[in-house]
Amino acid sequence: MKVTTGITQLALLVIATLLFSGAEITAQKSQTSNSKTQTKVVYSCPMHPDVTSTKRGKCRKCGMDLRRTKAEVVDVPPETAPVDPASDPSIPKTESYSFTATKIPHARVLDQNGKQLNFYNDLIKGKSVAINFVFTSCTAICPPLTATFRKVQQEARTRGLDVQLISVSVDPTVDTPERLQAFAKKFNAEPGWTFVTGDKAEIDSLLQALGVAVVNKNDHTPMVLIGNEATDRWTRTYGLSSPKKIVDLIADAASPR
Repeated sequence: MKVTTGITQLALLVIATLLFSGAEITAQKSQTSNSKTQTKVVYSCPMHPDVTSTKRGKCRKCGMDLRRTKAEVVDVPPETAPVDPASDPSIPKTESYSFTATKIPHARVLDQNGKQLNFYNDLIKGKSVAINFVFTSCTAICPPLTATFRKVQQEARTRGLDVQLISVSVDPTVDTPERLQAFAKKFNAEPGWTFVTGDKAEIDSLLQALGVAVVNKNDHTPMVLIGNEATDRWTRTYGLSSPKKIVDLIADAASPR
């Protein structure tokens, strides 16, 4: 009789343990199902990868939009789960740009052939333009920026669009006309694409007027300034945007409204 009672008590203990374990597992599953996921996003500047943020914004060095570079999905309690981001900012956007042709100076510059030019009168006045900023010893973003401009020139020619491409050196003390000429040939630049250098004071003044002055040449902007002097409409976009998009913006700046 005592043996039977002991067996019964043991069986009841096993059943109770199983029931408690099952309830605990069910509670854990319920807690897990009630949790939400959070996407932890890191944004950085394409030109300056050291500039990062957990929020969308602009680069403190060059002013361009920060792009999403990394995202991690983590579980968070429902009471702390944030609202999902409104949009995916990973694709560089064209920025409206408060600029006018009256800000462009009559700077004395030299082209890749050593010819002296008046920057405004000879390269801007009466033209649709796209301006980027490079230096010949750059091994980072300048080569792809210049290669993109070459494709822009080809795309514009295919579409019958007249545009003056301008590449301004941010390192005028090193970038002589001879160096710029070799650089231009490397990328098969055709007539209608002018590489600009000159006296450092003149170039610094020009860069300041265009809103792209930097202390360190490596911090120069990867943006392209696009506009038309006659319509005085200006925009800027990421220099590695598709050539088609850049040409579309050039055409739009020149179109009457």
